[in-house]
Amino acid sequence: MKSSRMLSLLLALVLALSLSSFVMAESTVLTDMAGREIVLSNQVERLVALQAADVEILYAIGAGGLLVGRGEYANYPEQALEVPSVQSGFETNFEQIIALEPDVVVLAKMGQREEDVKKLEDAGIITVVSDAQDIEGVYTAIHMLGQVTGQVEEAWALVESMRASFDEIKGMAEGKAGGSVYFEVSPLQFGLWTAGAHTYMDELANLLGLTNIFSDLEGWQAVSEEQVLARDPDYIVTTAMYFGEGLEPVAEILARPNWGGLKAVSGQKVFNADSDAITRPGPRLVEAARAFYSFVYGE
Repeated sequence: MKSSRMLSLLLALVLALSLSSFVMAESTVLTDMAGREIVLSNQVERLVALQAADVEILYAIGAGGLLVGRGEYANYPEQALEVPSVQSGFETNFEQIIALEPDVVVLAKMGQREEDVKKLEDAGIITVVSDAQDIEGVYTAIHMLGQVTGQVEEAWALVESMRASFDEIKGMAEGKAGGSVYFEVSPLQFGLWTAGAHTYMDELANLLGLTNIFSDLEGWQAVSEEQVLARDPDYIVTTAMYFGEGLEPVAEILARPNWGGLKAVSGQKVFNADSDAITRPGPRLVEAARAFYSFVYGE
């Protein structure tokens, strides 16, 4: 009797250990873009993504259906607009997010205070930081979100597709005339800002055989009119959006006092890029690169 009972206990222990090993094997361990180790013990079924680029990535890898909330500026693809929006950015409404009962929240590295992130974690919500600053960072974000959602193969396919597209565009630009470019990511009326080295815009310039006039600066930087005028770019790319009042972005740049002598202005080489495509570190950077190429080389 005792031996039979002992055997039952041993079998139960072996089964428990087997199940434990199975659960551990099913857990996903990843490193987010803040360098934190994230353990996902269960399959993610409810997700909130605060950055527009991450929402675009999730749809591109077939995981958009997991979204129960999106940052208020996430407007692409069209079906994302059917997902409830939450106040995001520097005034993120964390109570709004908690009410959506997500398993995971994907948020930006910048603009989130530790105490606010703790609110989510205290509510049993796992936080994952996404922080792509360059094209390799975009690939990292795609792979990371593939792990979070279980869409690992789809993430690999998206990255490889983007790499192939960028290689194709680079090949098309080889042997072309090139020149210099100034990226204006904030217009004159709000104070000029530009893209420096180690940004995806700088990489797009290099891809097309162009030189970013502010490649000596690091990241996203404020610049002066005098600096732009002194560096005299061959091309100007503005990301400004037009809301129906005043001059359109290209016309406004062409009409600026003292800018008429710039090669880009006198040669009418000012391009109003699709702001969302070129300013979001996501899959549509390929579209932005193709449009930029067509503007520069007329093909």
